[in-house]
Amino acid sequence: MFTGTVTFDVLLPGDSRSLKAKRSYVRPIVAALRRFEVSAAEVGALDRHGRAEIGVGVVAADPAHVQEVLDSCERLLAARPEIELLSVRRRLFGPDD
Repeated sequence: MFTGTVTFDVLLPGDSRSLKAKRSYVRPIVAALRRFEVSAAEVGALDRHGRAEIGVGVVAADPAHVQEVLDSCERLLAARPEIELLSVRRRLFGPDD
């Protein structure tokens, strides 16, 4: 069994100056990520306007499948024109970890 995690640091548009506006950007992104059958949530920068950290976790029998799913998630975020992807941090855990 292999697990993979990725954390996306995201810059939101300038009009997200309230937590309500921030949620209006983050909620659809998390919903889109969950279509890849992963666990996804806002995991950091919860009280910061204009920034968000979104975490994704996936479990699979094959490490290549884990990487493939995480690649798809990254492509999804990179393709969203309303946000800027600032950084991506990945980790892969296997049976020996």
